[in-house]
Amino acid sequence: MRAEAQAHIDTINEALALVRRFLDWDRAVRRLDELNARVEDPTLWENPKAAQDVMRERRRLDEAITATRTIQREVSETAELIEMADAEGDTGMAEEGVQALAQLARQATQDKIKALLAGEADANDTYIEINAGAGGTESQDWAEMLQRMYTRWAERRGMKVELIDYHGGEQAGIKSATLLIKGENAYGYAKVESGVHRLVRISPYDSAARRHTSFSSVWVYPVIDDSIDIEINDSEIRIDTYRASGAGGQHINTTDSAVRITHIPTGIVVACQNQRSQHKNKAEAYNQLRARLYEHELRKREEEANAVNATKTDIGWGHQIRSYVLQPYQLVKDLRTGATSTSPSDVLDGDLDEFMAAALAQRVTGEAVEVEDVD
Repeated sequence: MRAEAQAHIDTINEALALVRRFLDWDRAVRRLDELNARVEDPTLWENPKAAQDVMRERRRLDEAITATRTIQREVSETAELIEMADAEGDTGMAEEGVQALAQLARQATQDKIKALLAGEADANDTYIEINAGAGGTESQDWAEMLQRMYTRWAERRGMKVELIDYHGGEQAGIKSATLLIKGENAYGYAKVESGVHRLVRISPYDSAARRHTSFSSVWVYPVIDDSIDIEINDSEIRIDTYRASGAGGQHINTTDSAVRITHIPTGIVVACQNQRSQHKNKAEAYNQLRARLYEHELRKREEEANAVNATKTDIGWGHQIRSYVLQPYQLVKDLRTGATSTSPSDVLDGDLDEFMAAALAQRVTGEAVEVEDVD
């Protein structure tokens, strides 16, 4: 077997093995048979919600199992074709086979990621909250770069982005911002981005052109619907109103319409100022708080199950999940998985799929990787 072809086959087999492990293959096949039998039961739709849950689980398992079996069959057939072509000296056919394997490798990777997005809230829309760390203008500028990165990532995937809350920096950048991203599996993909992000560059704000290190934190939590009951006691929250910040001129809001809600038991703080109505901002802030409390509970469950999870902690040295180096060399490195990119400009323009895929896979394997940070 040609080395290039074998490399593609190894990539495919690795992806399929991870999917099998995640699904618990034998159990998943039995479960699909059970669900297929339930779908044939005419009494299923007497309870519409239960029926929808059954159909959703059946569709997810059927897609994952069918895709895995299809790729396995096509890999076997293509490998035989390449061996036959090499034996007959048909270079053209062999090259076509290698290209087919390359396409199957890409498909297997995509199917792997899709199969891994089976968490309780993975299919939901998501909030992404960005906060600048210590360091003034440097960190605030970095926080705004992260805001743009996630906006571009969402747009590249055809998702819609709304700016829910925004606090600008004194000179440049932002102190904080909250994005609402709407799209299929938005939370499932973005959830692995929670943590501290580190930037190393020659500062555009330093007249001496010295190298600076900046930190900003990212926190991701899912949008939840009315089917998820989250109880919020009025005695456990504090509501503050303030004047919304804006671009200036006619866009300045002259009333205290922005709303901030603090959940006292957990210390969770949410805010909304994108509507001119205080009532609408308050409703959206409540939605954010319910989502944050739900994510808080999900994270507790993951930690109890010893799952790998990003942890919200100090925004500074020793806590970063990813480093972005722009000078003196070009490198982005994930400190959880070891995934790297030598094109920070592409990453900062939203090319995050490779990093997200590696982090999602690590959650399945539970394998910790010793990764040294970059200077």
